[in-house]
Amino acid sequence: MTFNKLLPLAGAAALLPLAAVAQDAPVPAGAPAGTEIGFILTTFMFLVTGFLVFWMAAGFSMLEAGLVRSKNVTMQLTKNIGLFSIAAIMYYLIGYNLMYPGDGWAIPNVLGAFGTAQLEPVGVAAADVDLTYASVGSDFFFQLMFCATTASIVSGTLAERIKLWPFLVFTVILTGLIYPIQASWKWGGGFLAPGAEGVTDFLDFAGSTVVHSVGGWAALAGAIVLGARKGKYGKDGSVNAFPGSNLTLATLGTFILWMGWFGFNGGSQLYMDTAGNVADISRIFANTNTAAAGGAIAALILTQLVYKKVDLTMVLNGALAGLVSITAEPLTPSLGAATLIGAIGGVIVVFAVPLLDKLKIDDVVGAIPVHLFAGIWGTIAVVFTNSDANLFVQLKSIVIVGVFVFVVSAVVWVLLKMTMGIRVPEEDEYMGLDKAELGMEAYPEFTNG
Repeated sequence: MTFNKLLPLAGAAALLPLAAVAQDAPVPAGAPAGTEIGFILTTFMFLVTGFLVFWMAAGFSMLEAGLVRSKNVTMQLTKNIGLFSIAAIMYYLIGYNLMYPGDGWAIPNVLGAFGTAQLEPVGVAAADVDLTYASVGSDFFFQLMFCATTASIVSGTLAERIKLWPFLVFTVILTGLIYPIQASWKWGGGFLAPGAEGVTDFLDFAGSTVVHSVGGWAALAGAIVLGARKGKYGKDGSVNAFPGSNLTLATLGTFILWMGWFGFNGGSQLYMDTAGNVADISRIFANTNTAAAGGAIAALILTQLVYKKVDLTMVLNGALAGLVSITAEPLTPSLGAATLIGAIGGVIVVFAVPLLDKLKIDDVVGAIPVHLFAGIWGTIAVVFTNSDANLFVQLKSIVIVGVFVFVVSAVVWVLLKMTMGIRVPEEDEYMGLDKAELGMEAYPEFTNG
């Protein structure tokens, strides 16, 4: 597979960073050198798939609102709209240029890439754009959604006991620096990118590692530094369940995320200018869907066998784990293989959730099993369906990204703890963050009536 399709905007090279593709996607043999209709179709694909991924922000919001207790719902909603807005601004100010530093990735180029993203001039002529790719505006829009998704993953894990403003400060650093730096190593022509001298391709089509594991590592670091919710773990080793406020909302959020994932994976084909590319996008949609189904069914059956009753929250997270698992390679598997890859993701969730509880790592919504553990599995699973993948390279890249993100995130969390304080007082935690931090409740008629 070819990946390094960093394409300069011909008419505005002095203004724009090298426009780079984000995901591993082949250019079909016989693809046109560049036509205006191909440029239009690919740009349109980025815009449509981009707003599908944007809709995932609503999915995360609803999922988290449903899985936290009613006294913390408003806080989760506030965090989600805040983090997305911060991601949009930070990716514009720093992230986009930092992630795509230009031809010949190197430290000097990256350090020189600090600057705002620049779009094409209004009404730009076809002669002044690179017709072999898409508009810079559509590329920026699409890539931004991946950055915001990474931040959304952290929000649910740390729910019900973290202060609002330290969380938002961490989001600034995650979306402006941590995510773009590590993404540049793979998708910005860096040392993990295909084509780098002496490097076998690290394959991560749409970001099982670059997006989902990154969010999972940041969430894990935060959960360790922050600590568990009061009363979650007994001194005798018992685990106290804190049921969510609204499983209807959690289910709605899961279906919204499931729908948004078609844009997440489908848009990562990066081109829609040939019949081959359109057929591949269709294949990606089908594989993405069946992987989610495999994850849900696996969790449904396994919870019945293990707990003697089906656990809906596990089934929802099983579907999401299936989606994360297929994200590293949604193109090459058959429908059957994609279903199995997703099903293993669902199995991972069922066993990883109690494992975290044994370690007393409190993950309110199960984001670490879904995005970190299933993300690692999905990145490894590439070797089973893509002959270009190398197991050692996949594992090495997982470790490189994981160590960087976890260590930097842990340092940031510790610094925030020492300076601002990241945890609410115990009485505020028992009262609920809606009243204590915001003075506004999601369901006042039930709590005040």
